Order: sequence, then C-alpha cells, then structure tokens
Amino acid sequence: MEPVLHRIRTLYESMGPGERRIADFIVSDPREITRCSIVEVAERCSCGSATVVRFARHLGFEGYQELKVGIAEQLSATSQISSEITAKDTCFDMFQKRIHDIGVTLSNTDAVLDPQQLEKAALAISTARRVLIFGLGNSAAIAMDAAHKLLRLGLDAHACCDNHIQAIVASHADPRCVAVGISHSGASRDVVEALRLAKMNGAQTICITNYGSSPIVETSDIHLFTRSEETQHSILALNSRIAQLAIFDTIYTYIVVNANQAATQAIHNTEIALQNKKY
Repeated sequence: MEPVLHRIRTLYESMGPGERRIADFIVSDPREITRCSIVEVAERCSCGSATVVRFARHLGFEGYQELKVGIAEQLSATSQISSEITAKDTCFDMFQKRIHDIGVTLSNTDAVLDPQQLEKAALAISTARRVLIFGLGNSAAIAMDAAHKLLRLGLDAHACCDNHIQAIVASHADPRCVAVGISHSGASRDVVEALRLAKMNGAQTICITNYGSSPIVETSDIHLFTRSEETQHSILALNSRIAQLAIFDTIYTYIVVNANQAATQAIHNTEIALQNKKY
C-alpha cells in the first residue's frame, strides 16, 4: 500500500480541494475505496466523478478502475502470507494457501467489477428472450452452471460448449437474445468469434474476463471483469473460475429478488418438478 500512499502524500500540495478530499478519504481507510463505485466516492468526497478520474490520473493511473486495482493489489501484497506451494507443505497447508489465494482474487475482483455494468448485465439477461452462454475448456463448466441457474428461473438459457455449436447458435441470434462469452484470457478465438457473430445478428453481448484489454472486450457491449493471477500450481484456473461463478450467482440472486409473478411461479414449478428426484 505504501507506494500509492507515498504518491498521494508527495502530490497532496499540488491537488485541488476536491482531490484533497479524495486523498484524505483514501488515506483514512485504503480498503474502503475498493468497495466503492466512482459515484459513491464522488458523493462521499463532495465532488464530481470527473474529479475522481482526474485524481486517479494525477497519481499516474489511467482511470478510477485502475486506481482501485492498484490499491487492491497492494493491500493484498502487504497482508498476505506467501502462497507459494512447496513439497514441504502438508495437504492442509496447501488447502489454506489455496483458499487464501481465492480470497485475494475475490477481493481484487470486487475492485475491478463495475457496479453499473453488472446491473446492466443482470437486467439484460432477465429480460432476454434467449440467453446464449459461450464457454470452452475451463470456462465450459461455468457456462453450464450459469445456464442451469437461469433455467431454474424459467429463462431460455443455453450453455454452448462446443465450438461448432457456438457458431451455429450464434448465427441464429437476434436482437431479443443476449450472448455471454466467458474467457479468462479474453483471447479464446472460438468464443470471441461466436460473440462477434451473435452481435452481428443484433444480440446484446456480455463478456466475463480478466481485467484488461483483450479481443473479447472489444466485441462486447457489457464488460464484467475478474482479477486473478493464476500460479503454476493452478493450471485449471480455480481462482478465476470461482470469481466467475460469484458473478453469475450474483446475477441469479438479483433476478430472484426482483422476480415478477411469472418468474416466481417458474421457480416454484422448478422446485415441484425436482421433488421426486430425492428420497
């Protein structure tokens, strides 16, 4: 955390009144800003959103989201024990290090996930005639879990986990559809191309990917970012997948809480249909 605080203290005298209020807010509780949207920071510091952006750029960041990422990363760096797994670790030692890394990922994701974009995604999915969810490899399980959740709500949701099926389904998309692409790298060619094809046919597109510029971001209308640094022991990208699951679970919960009578009935019908599947 010290580098950002040091920059704030060094540049404090050159800041305007609004920027100084933001600086005081961050210095008093650095962790709090990672939980705030740009609008919330502006309100708390009695300034405009443009002042918040100007403050971030004054410190050398491109914008507010990058400032939050920098703060979140430095907070985790100063508070975490080493998570490097060695052959000397017991199995339980490894478990503790893994759940610690997952916690760091969720905290960093909280810092980069834009509240407005998340709200837009939830509203788009809840009102779509059809929801297409594209995921390959590690992301296929996330796509299937998301479709399963949405189907329980009575939504017409489809997990497309084969690259040929993705192309076929995307070619039949229309403006009443929402297409969601899941890719940690943001560079999965088949997923990006399926999103691009769906977008060409009028569908609204959403991506869930790691923070930063990537091909999937360029072809998406709505961007839902995670922030995960996978290690050599995490080739199956558990950290990023849990962050992706958390995003979909949030969208599912949002739809349930804001459900109309028809959606509530659909949930009820689902539970009734599944009752005889258990002893």
